[in-house]
Amino acid sequence: MNFIFVSPMFPETYWLFCDRLKANGANVLGIGDAPYDSLRWELKNCLTEYYKVDSMENYDQMYRRVAYFAHKYGRIDWIESNNEYWLPVDARLRMDFNVNTGVKSDKIDEWNHKFNMKKYYERGGVPTARCIQVKDYDECLNFIDAVGYPVFVKPNHGMGAQDSWKISSRKEFDSFFAQRGENDYVMEEFITGEIYSYDAIVNSKGDVLFENSAHFPPSIADLVHKNIGLDYFCLKEVPAQLQKRGRATLKAFGVKSRFVHFEFFRLTKAKKGLGKVGDFIGLEVNMRPAGGYTPDMMNFAHSTDVYKIWADMVCFDGTDIKPSDDKYFCAYSSRRDSRMYVNSHEAVMEKYGDRTVMSGRMPDAIADDMGNTFYMVKLDTEEQVKEFEKYVGEFYEN
Repeated sequence: MNFIFVSPMFPETYWLFCDRLKANGANVLGIGDAPYDSLRWELKNCLTEYYKVDSMENYDQMYRRVAYFAHKYGRIDWIESNNEYWLPVDARLRMDFNVNTGVKSDKIDEWNHKFNMKKYYERGGVPTARCIQVKDYDECLNFIDAVGYPVFVKPNHGMGAQDSWKISSRKEFDSFFAQRGENDYVMEEFITGEIYSYDAIVNSKGDVLFENSAHFPPSIADLVHKNIGLDYFCLKEVPAQLQKRGRATLKAFGVKSRFVHFEFFRLTKAKKGLGKVGDFIGLEVNMRPAGGYTPDMMNFAHSTDVYKIWADMVCFDGTDIKPSDDKYFCAYSSRRDSRMYVNSHEAVMEKYGDRTVMSGRMPDAIADDMGNTFYMVKLDTEEQVKEFEKYVGEFYEN
C-alpha cells in the first residue's frame, strides 16, 4: 500500500500515525513545507521518502509531488493529512489521482461548511440550533426577531475560536454587520449548554472501531477573548444519548474510513424545539481527529492506541485491539504566558507528578485555542478533575 501523508510533521504527535502505518506494512510517503532536516528523527524513520514543497498552498507543487510519487512507487492508495486546514487539498488530490479511499472535493465542501451541515443532521434526526447565512441585513434582523438575543456568529468555514461573536443587542449586531467585510458567516440561535465531543474511528462499512467523548468549556472563543487557559477532559465512557446521536450523525453524513471529531451541546437550559436539560444536540462536525494532543488523551483515558486502531482501519479495515476495562478521566489544563499563576510549575509537578502523563509547550500555531503551557493527567473521578483544573488555572488578577 502506498500512503501519502500530507503535512505529517504537524501536529507533533502525528508521526505516530505514520509509525503505525509503517508497522502494518504500508509504504509511507510524506509531503510538507518543512525542511527534511527539521523533522523529528522518529518521523524520518517512518517515511520511505519525504518531499518538501515551497508552499502547500501552491496546488501545482502538491500535484507534481504526488505525480512524482506515483511514477516512482506506483498507484497511490491513500492520501490523507488528518488536518482540518488541508482537507480540501487532500480531497482535490484524491480526485485528480483517482484515489477512492477518501472523499472528493464535492463532499468535503459540504462537510466543511457549517450551514451545509444542518441538512445532514436533519436526515439523522439529530436536533441542531436554527441557523442562517449572514448575507442580508433585514434577513438577519428577522432571524433575530424569531430566535431572540443573544445570537452566535461564526465563520461558515474554518476551525478554532477566532472571529466568533456572541451578539446580545441591536447595537452589537450593527457593529458586527458593518465590519464583516466579504467574509462568509453563519448566525445561530444561542444555546446554553456544555460542549461534548463524540470522537470515532470508522471503517469502510461505517462500523465504529473506537469511540470517545470529551467535555469542553461552553465557549473556547470566550477563553481566547478573556486570555485564560483551556481546561477539558476525556471521559471514561460515552454517555448513552451522545453515543446514539453520534452514531446517527456518522450514518447521516455517510462517514467511512475516517477518524472524526463531532461536537455536541449538552443543554444546561431547556430549549423549546430542541430538548430538555441534559439532552445532546448537534453543534458541528470535523472530519478529522480532535486537535492538539487529544488523541493522546484518548489513549490515556481508555488504555488503548488510537494511532494503531486508525492505521489498522487503513490497512485492514478493522482492528484486533479490544476495549480495555482500565479507564480514567484524562484531563488537560493549560496556562497563558501573560498570566501569573498562584501555584508554580514546581508545585504542580510535586502535587500531580505521579499522575502526569504529558506536559510541555503548545506550538504557537494552536496556542491561541490550547494555551501556551499544558499539563495532562490521568485521574479517577470527575471531582478530581475539577480540583486539578483549579490548582493549575488559579492566577493573580492584574
